[in-house]
Parts: sequence; C-alpha cells; structure tokens
Amino acid sequence: MGKVLTIGEAMGLLVAESEGTLDQVKHFERHVCGAELNYIVGMARLGFDAYYVSRVGNDPFGTCICNFLRENHIHDTYVQVDDAYMTGFQMKEKVSSGDPKVANIRRNTAFTHLTAADFTGIDWQGVQLLHVTGIPLALSDNCRQAIAFLMEEAHQNGVPVSFDTNLRPMLWPDEQTMCGTIRDFSLKADIVLPGLSEARRITGLSDEKAVGRFYLDHGVKTVAVKLGGSDGVYVCTAEEEHYVPSYHVDHIVDTVGAGDGFAAGFTSGLLDGLSLYDAARRGAAIGALQIQVAGDNEGLPTRSQLQEFQERAE
Repeated sequence: MGKVLTIGEAMGLLVAESEGTLDQVKHFERHVCGAELNYIVGMARLGFDAYYVSRVGNDPFGTCICNFLRENHIHDTYVQVDDAYMTGFQMKEKVSSGDPKVANIRRNTAFTHLTAADFTGIDWQGVQLLHVTGIPLALSDNCRQAIAFLMEEAHQNGVPVSFDTNLRPMLWPDEQTMCGTIRDFSLKADIVLPGLSEARRITGLSDEKAVGRFYLDHGVKTVAVKLGGSDGVYVCTAEEEHYVPSYHVDHIVDTVGAGDGFAAGFTSGLLDGLSLYDAARRGAAIGALQIQVAGDNEGLPTRSQLQEFQERAE
C-alpha cells in the first residue's frame, strides 16, 4: 500500500458516561478525536502507510494522542510536541438519538502555532494522496498559510489532494469569511467531498449536479456530494456521474465520524483503482459501519470487516 498524509488538529475527547448537559454530568471517558485523525485511522485500518501531520502540547492529552497514533499503526514522524502551548480538547454529550452537543476547548492551542516552515522535512516519495479538511483553516492565519504551502508542495511533487469541506461555523468569525476561504482552498484540490448543505452555502447553488459542475469547471477532477442520511451520494467527473445509494442501518448510535469514514472509503477506493461508483459505495459502507458504534472512529473497519459487511449487505 502507498503512503497517505493528512494534516489536522488531534484533540483529547471527554465523552459523558450518562445523558445530561455537560455542566451536570460528573463522569467522562477519555478518547482522542479530530476529523483528520478519524480519516487517517480509517486509511491505516485499510492497510495504507498512514502519516499524520500535526502539533500537540507537551501534556497528557498530547501524549495520549501520540500513543493512539502508534497503537493504530499511524506514523507520528510529522507530529511536533510543543512545550509552550496546550493540546486542545472536546467534551461530548451522551445522547440516545440525534447528534450530541460538543464543547470545544481549542483556542491558542499548539496546533494553531503550526507554520509552513514545519513542513520542509516531509518526504513526498511514494505519497499517493494528501487529505485536507476545512476545519484547520478556521483556526489561525498560521494554519491557513501552512496548509496552503502543504497543498502546493503536494502538487509540486505530483501528489493529488483531496479536500473535505467540513464547515464548522462556530470556529469562524462570520459566514462570508468561512465560505470564501473554504471555496478558495477547495478549488485547489483534485478531489472535493462536500455535503450538499455545505456546498449550497459555499457555492450558492442548490442542486448537487450544479455543485458538481461548478467544481469541475474550476479544475477539480472528482466530486462527491454527500446528499445526507439515507439519500446517498452524487459523484461525478468530467466523463461520468452516478447517484450512489447508502446502506441501510437498523440502529444509529452516533453519527460523528460518518463523513470521515466516507472520505476514507472513497479516496482509498480511488487509490485502489475501483470505479467511481464502487469507490463511493465503499465510502457509504464505511460510513454505515461507523454510525453503528459509539465513538468517533471505533467503527472504522479493516479490509476483511469491510468486505464481510458489503457481502452481507448487498
């Protein structure tokens, strides 16, 4: 398997052990989280040579993150430990239905002080893909400059870039800045993975086909518009387009991480040489597996688990 890189802010995660508001619950279970972390876990479990680019604080959460990466066979070569700034963390409610509320404690964290100079030592030989999301773009000017540099370095080394929009309005100063920045960065990618509701805000277009055409007209090679829930995904290139159904799930436990699972499944499928349709179908399968368990990445499968699920569900 080839090398895959992603960049993002890994954080500590405290998950409530009982239902109730975060200020009332007394007991929490410790995990680690981050959209890009979920993605690279998914790629590692599928057998790719996975590298995570980040910066953490010299603190218990930072140590926990580095340990987690190693336990999941993810290289931490490009994870820097910062003595001056802390690792961010989240607190997440336990809910019996719907999406849990999440509190972010991530201002002025170690990751926000990442700079382009931190990437001069990356070895691009053998790298098949760089995966980026819109989340770290919201965190600081440093992050935006660093990620722009990393995307340019990838392209200069012949490495394609995938971009998952992942809008987080609470991290941005205003809607215009968020949508403009995400749009500009997404147009520099080769593969773009927006949700339909996100794409409507970013492009001003309401139809998934129009969204796909917008990105293709601006030079993006492959687009996967996630239609939401049971509606599946619309995928297109300049040569073909498909509506790809989702998998039926009897009981949804936690929707967090489903989009990251789809991204891992879809991009890994493309790297494995699957057809556009089959790559999206793999993404849908991994998303379906992830939402059946608690936690952000516990449901991301190995290849054998993925194959078993798809054979059983087809």
